[in-house]
Amino acid sequence: MLCSVGVALLAAALVFGLWYPYPYRELSGGRELFLLIVAVDVVCGPLLTMVIFNPAKPRAELWRDLGLVALIQLGALGYGLHTVWQARPLFLVQEVDRFKVIAGPMLDGAAIAGLPAALQPHWWKGPLTVAIREPKDAQERQKVMFESVQGGRDYGERAEFYLPYEGSGALKSLNRAKPLSVFLQKQPSQQHAAQKLAAEKGADMAQWLYLPVVARQDWVAVLNQQGQIQGFLQGDGF
Repeated sequence: MLCSVGVALLAAALVFGLWYPYPYRELSGGRELFLLIVAVDVVCGPLLTMVIFNPAKPRAELWRDLGLVALIQLGALGYGLHTVWQARPLFLVQEVDRFKVIAGPMLDGAAIAGLPAALQPHWWKGPLTVAIREPKDAQERQKVMFESVQGGRDYGERAEFYLPYEGSGALKSLNRAKPLSVFLQKQPSQQHAAQKLAAEKGADMAQWLYLPVVARQDWVAVLNQQGQIQGFLQGDGF
């Protein structure tokens, strides 16, 4: 049991330290998925051991059985971690009046491969914040519009439109951003969290703005006057 817990703690450091850093473990449901996988794995080992353990067996046979249990546990955990890795958020995309959390399965693999090195996702990196370029022409605009209306990918799910979130790309987020005070009026329970964030940043939150984040749960991204993300607060921003 202790060995299983130790392996689970190492896996948690990998998942929550690299793949689902705060607040993405909340935004993307990564915490619930990981806890389910670990719970099954931690319970599986002791149960299998109880079933097969028999002190009357020769020592060599006992070690063989215990080794088999360990292999089953590692295989189950490995499969679970692979599932968590595949579902991990790769990008936080600024799209007009919102941010979108984009996971790997939502994107075309060839489009990801065509991204510049600075925007390439890696297993040791958390999600990258990106902006979206304008369509090159009316034909490209119509193509995206028609496909998205028919249930296809919108701009946020098209990696070929991604740009670094800096300079003018970050400033575009301010076009639709609202004062943070508007959000706090609707979500007064987040007042303390906002004050704590402002204290950490050494900033005046009266100057801050926000945009909603589209993900599994309702959150908002807090922006400064340059469009840079200062943090996240929980609540419906629409």
